[in-house]
Amino acid sequence: MTVRSRFNAWLDATTTPLVASAHCDLPCGVYDPAQARIEAQSVKACMEKYAASSDPDFKVRATLIKEERSELTKHHLWVLWTDYFKPEHLEKYPNLHDLFWKATKSAGEAKKTNDVAVADRLLGEIDAIAEIFWATKK
Repeated sequence: MTVRSRFNAWLDATTTPLVASAHCDLPCGVYDPAQARIEAQSVKACMEKYAASSDPDFKVRATLIKEERSELTKHHLWVLWTDYFKPEHLEKYPNLHDLFWKATKSAGEAKKTNDVAVADRLLGEIDAIAEIFWATKK
């Protein structure tokens, strides 16, 4: 076999499309609502630390971190919503869209406030999403 024919054989072997079947982008196991929950817990902790401090510089840092973590919470929720959940889940759990709507709105609201009640509501909404998520993994 010549070098050229070996190269062509190798190229054919590496360019042959692989066929994979998966429920989501990768075989399940890469998605987890815990990522959104961890970020939301950080949001709540920043709010609590903000309220407990009298240092204006500390409060600015707490606010910046809280806003960043709120955005990350939204990101993780959107990944679950757009990449993991499928139409059949929405059929079985018709409130799923509303849960995501409320949770992402709460994460956005958390960026604008230091009200711990907003963070607690967000955590509850994430927990409701997680309950459905784990039910779909069975």
